[in-house]
Amino acid sequence: MPVSTLEPTARMRRSRTRTPKISARPALVLSTLKPHQYDLRPACASLICPDCTTWVPITGIQAKVQKLVPHHTSPAGEEEAIRCSRGSNRQVIVDVKFEVWWQRLQQGVAETDGRRATRVTRKPKTAVVPAVTQILAPLLDANAALKLYRAHRKGCPICKQPGHTRCTEGGRLAHLYTHKQRTEPARRAALTLREDLAEQRERGLWLLRELQWASTAAGVRRTDIQRVHDALEMKLKQLSPKLNPWEHADFESAIAMLARRLKQLSR
Repeated sequence: MPVSTLEPTARMRRSRTRTPKISARPALVLSTLKPHQYDLRPACASLICPDCTTWVPITGIQAKVQKLVPHHTSPAGEEEAIRCSRGSNRQVIVDVKFEVWWQRLQQGVAETDGRRATRVTRKPKTAVVPAVTQILAPLLDANAALKLYRAHRKGCPICKQPGHTRCTEGGRLAHLYTHKQRTEPARRAALTLREDLAEQRERGLWLLRELQWASTAAGVRRTDIQRVHDALEMKLKQLSPKLNPWEHADFESAIAMLARRLKQLSR
C-alpha cells in the first residue's frame, strides 16, 4: 500500500460536529475561567483551550451537552499542523448565564480604560535663544544703537555692498536704531518725570521725619537732661576721701564731661 507523502494541514474548525465522542478528561467549568477567556454569544460561542491556548468553538451551546470541537494548534490552512488531542472533544459545563458574563466583561473593560492615561503629555518646546542685540535692546539708547550698527556694517561683507542690502543682524540693528530714535524723546521725558517724582518723594519723607522729630524733640530733651542729672547724682555719691590721685582724676573728668553734656542739652 503506497504511503502518503502529504503533510497534515490544519482544517477549518466547525462550530457544529456530529461526533458522539467525548474526551475522558475532566469537564471544563466556565465559572472557573475569567470572563475574557470565553465567549457566550450564540453566534460565536467559543473559549480558549487550556492546552493549546487557541480559540476553539463550543459545539451544542444550546443543547444538553457542550464540548470543544476537534481542532489543531495553528490557524486553518497552515501546513505541518499539530492536532490538539488533549483538548479536542472535551466537555464544557456552561454554568454562567449570558447576562452575568456580559456584565463582568463590561466591568473589566471599564476598569482597564480607567487605568489608561487619557492625558497626552507633549514634549516641551525648546525656547529660541534671543540675539545679543535683542537682550541689550532695553539698555541701549539711540546713540549706542547707532554705534553698534556702524561697527557691524564695517565688519559685515553683506552690509558693505552698495545699496540697501543688509543681513539679518544688520536689519535688526537698523530697526533698533530707528525705533530708539523715534522713542528717545518720550523715554527721556518719562525718565525725567520718574526722577522728579523720586526727588519729591524723598523731600516729602525728609519733611515728615523733621515733623515727627519736632513733635518728640521736647520730650526727648527732657529725658536726656533727667538722665544726665541722675548720672551726676550717682557720680557725686561715689566721692570719698579714700580715693587715690588716679581715681580722683577720673572722677573729675567724668564730672566735667557730664557738666558739658548738661550745658549742651540746656541750650
